[in-house]
Amino acid sequence: MLRDPLGHVLAALGLLTRLPLPRHRPAGAGAAWAWPLAGVAVGGIAGAAGWFASGLGAGVAAVVVLGVQAMLTGAMHEDGLADTADGLWGGWTRERRLEIMKDSHIGSYGALALVLVTLARWSALAALIGAGGVIPGVIAAGALSRVPMVFLSALMPNARGGGLSQTVGRPGMATALGALAGALAVASLAIGPAATLVSALAAALPCLALAVLARAKIGGQTGDILGASQQLAEAAVLSMLVP
Repeated sequence: MLRDPLGHVLAALGLLTRLPLPRHRPAGAGAAWAWPLAGVAVGGIAGAAGWFASGLGAGVAAVVVLGVQAMLTGAMHEDGLADTADGLWGGWTRERRLEIMKDSHIGSYGALALVLVTLARWSALAALIGAGGVIPGVIAAGALSRVPMVFLSALMPNARGGGLSQTVGRPGMATALGALAGALAVASLAIGPAATLVSALAAALPCLALAVLARAKIGGQTGDILGASQQLAEAAVLSMLVP
């Protein structure tokens, strides 16, 4: 973390966003502490877009936020959520579940999960926009929702033995704690310490449930599981911030 912080931030942005950045040598799991900072960048840009669009109505502005987020990330987390739902609920064996998760087609479980979680995010965003707090809220959610990705990657084995999660590697606990500390600091500046603590706890609960389910059904985590954790955590944080 201390050796090449700027390089790690660029590596995190290169991995988790589609921002046009100069090429940088991948830092692997060592850059995972900076994943929440990639969420800050995505949240800041999307939140600003939502603020500018707020004159069109809170509902439309919330759609703008979601759309900008998807464009900035390539919808990789949404894709992970859909694949996770299809795989964990659509197969009867570990091998079949992993096979379904690798399939690019979306099934009924994936579609339903995507609709429900996106609807939860949209509803919370519309309320935040109506209250005038969309930019700090989306920034805090962007940072806090990337923390579970780091902890799940650090604490759970890779279930597939391949894929993006295996390529990036497993971060150490110091890296995971660095991600948590950075996210808490950013969120505290954006929404205050009390709201940050409540939001962080709310984000942890669905991700803990996801981790238990993934361990039982596929034996660990995959890139799809990590993406799903981000979506669930973001929906939880935004819901806690609704005035």
